[in-house]
Amino acid sequence: MSDKIHITFCYSPKAQQVLEFPFEFALGTTIRDALHFIQVQLQLLPEQVAHYGVWGRKTKLTENLRPSDRLECYRPLLVDPKVARRKRFKRQGAKRSGLFANRRPGSVPGY
Repeated sequence: MSDKIHITFCYSPKAQQVLEFPFEFALGTTIRDALHFIQVQLQLLPEQVAHYGVWGRKTKLTENLRPSDRLECYRPLLVDPKVARRKRFKRQGAKRSGLFANRRPGSVPGY
């Protein structure tokens, strides 16, 4: 059995752009150690990182990496998703367009 694990580091500096880098670490490497090594190697990690995760799941920096993990770096949200949805809904109209454009006659409003 090998004492090395292969992982992929993913980072999105801006919307619609994802950078992926393959790395090899020793078995038992923590996420904190891996991120420190990656920051030294790539010199592109942002100052403001909201969270880190593995395969879309937030993790603690003290967790150990496993073979074939995908280590991800998450940017902070610029807009609250609930607020953005309300604005989209308001823009598309609540009565004559959007979700309620093809309402059945006699149906309850909103369904």
